[in-house]
Amino acid sequence: MISPADMILFAAVVREESFTRAARQLGITKQTISERISKLEERLGVRLLERTTRRLRVTGAGATYYERCSAIAAQIDEANSEVQQRQAEPTGLLRVSSPMLYGRRYLTPVVAKYLARHPQVRVEVVLADRRIHLIEEGLDVAIHIGPLDDSSLVARKLGESPFHFVASPRFLSKYGTPSARELRSARCIGFSAFETWEAEGVKSRIDPVLTVNDLELACEAAIAGVGIARVPAILCRDAVRDGRLKLLFGPRPAMQRAIHVVYPSRLNLPAKVRLFVDALATLAEPLHGGPRRKRS
Repeated sequence: MISPADMILFAAVVREESFTRAARQLGITKQTISERISKLEERLGVRLLERTTRRLRVTGAGATYYERCSAIAAQIDEANSEVQQRQAEPTGLLRVSSPMLYGRRYLTPVVAKYLARHPQVRVEVVLADRRIHLIEEGLDVAIHIGPLDDSSLVARKLGESPFHFVASPRFLSKYGTPSARELRSARCIGFSAFETWEAEGVKSRIDPVLTVNDLELACEAAIAGVGIARVPAILCRDAVRDGRLKLLFGPRPAMQRAIHVVYPSRLNLPAKVRLFVDALATLAEPLHGGPRRKRS
């Protein structure tokens, strides 16, 4: 069988009217081109080129063959360009997963700007506070908060989410402001029946007076005076600024949780994924700072 690569090589030789120039263009040696053209002629049983020390002349059969080879080369270039263009210009459906709080607070402006810039893409956002299996669930990108537990995924850090201990002024006036050692006996709002909290280097196992499964609910309960909560800065900063909540144990965060965007592989990464990851990194609000203080 005749190799299409040899047909493209023959077309380059005729177009350049020189083995030397064709070799330079294709990045191979003049000797390699000469040998491959000779084998091509041998397989075809036709003389395609007349070679002399001064010039290269195409035979009648070679001229007819060149027209076909040139058309094939152009079709291959067109196919390659089309695929590369699709890779450069994002198209199709992009499926994104995010924890509920992050998705509600940060994803809408990112997705809006992304869709405005890339109108051929459709985006599906899945909000879920659970472990996401990207490949099994057919997702392209996921926002992950906390320790990464899947080393097979590519991860890009977006920032960190600081958490603070907070309580309402009403609660503190009624029950007093606890020390770090008194936290274990304080009225707390938690996420499981028993949790271990750490404040000022002291670890305490707490028995929550209220157990919830939603961070926003925990923050609202703290504002209502139910107890002490440990919540992200993005949730409590406005309430701290307005005086509805107070930080406990100083301004230093109780803990920091890393925020990553993860995706399956860097290999042949689709443009829709690459550009969305870039958009997240540049458009999402940085999460390094803690609650904003009241201005005096």
